[in-house]
Amino acid sequence: MSTEIWLLGATGRTGRAIGARLVAAGRTPVLVGRNADRLRAAASEWGIDDPQLVVETSTAGAARAIRERRPAVVVNTIGGYAETATTFARSCLPGGHYVDLANDLVAISRMLELNDEAVDNGSTLVTGAGFGVLATQAVVAKLVEGQPTPGDVRVDAIASFAMEAGLLGTALAESIVSGLTTGGLQYKGGQLVKARLASEARHLKLPDGETASTVLAPTGDLLAAQQASNAPAVVSANALLPGGVVRHLLPLMGLLLTIPVLRRFAVRRLAAVTTKAAPRARTHSWGHAVVNWPGGTTRAGWLRCDDAMDYTCAVITEAALALARGEAKPGAHTPVTAFGPDLAVAAGGVFILEERG
Repeated sequence: MSTEIWLLGATGRTGRAIGARLVAAGRTPVLVGRNADRLRAAASEWGIDDPQLVVETSTAGAARAIRERRPAVVVNTIGGYAETATTFARSCLPGGHYVDLANDLVAISRMLELNDEAVDNGSTLVTGAGFGVLATQAVVAKLVEGQPTPGDVRVDAIASFAMEAGLLGTALAESIVSGLTTGGLQYKGGQLVKARLASEARHLKLPDGETASTVLAPTGDLLAAQQASNAPAVVSANALLPGGVVRHLLPLMGLLLTIPVLRRFAVRRLAAVTTKAAPRARTHSWGHAVVNWPGGTTRAGWLRCDDAMDYTCAVITEAALALARGEAKPGAHTPVTAFGPDLAVAAGGVFILEERG
């Protein structure tokens, strides 16, 4: 087993930012991708003149290289996690560690199913290491710390981030389509049950005086909040879904996109969309949770960070460095079960907690 940290997807926005953070922390990652020239250009941005590269054109090829060269940590930023993450994670076994940015229920559920396999092989697999999942899960964990099991939990993810000019890209397009095709879900009686996508609307006043509206959107935050609280009833909401008439059409759009040919078409078209540079919509990004206990006690709290994309890059970098230091127990984890809620602070977040009665 080497001490190397491998970075998959180093030429994307998150990959470039994570690479820069790793270099600033004194670690020079091995860059894995399809195009050697683009990988060298990314390394040059960080002041690396002679980078270590692994050039592979397929998931299978990259996984094979991981098995052969045995890096200490694999950081996966390439997207398509529901289809590829478990392949890369398994290639790290035995003894190697893995971390990704997944935030859809399918990908995260599949990764957590590898827990026993990871424990038996002495490896730590972490999924959802970004603003998505951590920002709300960390608040829930802080609110329930030392408390009995609550009756119900609601989490709201309010991301604010600057847009770069350029193509939307396949990774983000797949994430958007995956969220729609999952449909509405929530926990009731400890079980996942169907709910109407974009329902449960709530208008929130943020601690800094700004406002945001959120609606039910079952991302990885839903599973992570239930995991952190063990509450039988959990709702996960998000501020990124569109408003107006489009919001009411989302359930139908999600149903249509379950048809494979339409799903593939939607991903291709979204990936090719050119976005304009734009500042973030709000000053801060927020993770919010409200936890209720059967006796009538309610606790609420927030995690404040700045640009959600920058925060995501800080989270996964902190997680990768901690994995390289051997600071997480073997198994398959979400960020809080791997490192505790203070990972959110290490990445630059600030908790604001309150008790309502």
